[in-house]
Amino acid sequence: MDQTKTHLPNSSIANYRLFQLISPALPIGSFTYSQGLEYAVEAEWVKDRVSMEQWLHYMALHSLATLELPILDRFYQAVEDRDLNTIDQWASFLYTSRETSELRAEEVQRGTALNTLLKRLDIDISLGQPLTAKPNQLLGFVIAAHHWGIPLTDLKEGYLWSWLENIVTAGVKLVPLGQTDGQLALLNLTGYFPDIIKKSEQLEDWMIGSFTPSLALASSLHETQYTRLFRS
Repeated sequence: MDQTKTHLPNSSIANYRLFQLISPALPIGSFTYSQGLEYAVEAEWVKDRVSMEQWLHYMALHSLATLELPILDRFYQAVEDRDLNTIDQWASFLYTSRETSELRAEEVQRGTALNTLLKRLDIDISLGQPLTAKPNQLLGFVIAAHHWGIPLTDLKEGYLWSWLENIVTAGVKLVPLGQTDGQLALLNLTGYFPDIIKKSEQLEDWMIGSFTPSLALASSLHETQYTRLFRS
């Protein structure tokens, strides 16, 4: 049986599977990465809740909306079609779009960990095995979504939430912020999500990419930062 197309009949069960997939408890190490935020705090580019929200909004607009979500869209259709060439093309593009060694290592580590987990959960990940590209988390999310019957719109919303929750948690520790400020940041930033998803759906293939020079600089400098709590 083609498990990537196995859909559970009960949509509420699919919702629970989505919650499981985006949970901080998912053992793929998401909590160990700050994606340059640790250096941004060290350099005092981010020093309070407002500046952290500005930093994360910038990331969401110029990376998630223009790179990750459009590729997630294309992965979703390609997995449904079992189109290995398209999957491999976008997997390679995603990896080469990561601008530093830390961000590339994070992409591969998360993808490898998720593939290992999905196999342990008896999910067929064969579509991701013959690729020439490096592993990535987005493809694993899409394969799991097809297996569990999670609709694309729900998956995109869940992916954004998962990214935001993990990085705000990192910001609460790094800035540092109180838990209430963390909750305010979640409230404020999720207000942008509908427009971010809409923007991502309007991109043609040639428009896909990221433009985050501040993030790239922060990630590069994080590699040699004297003290570090996070891996990126």
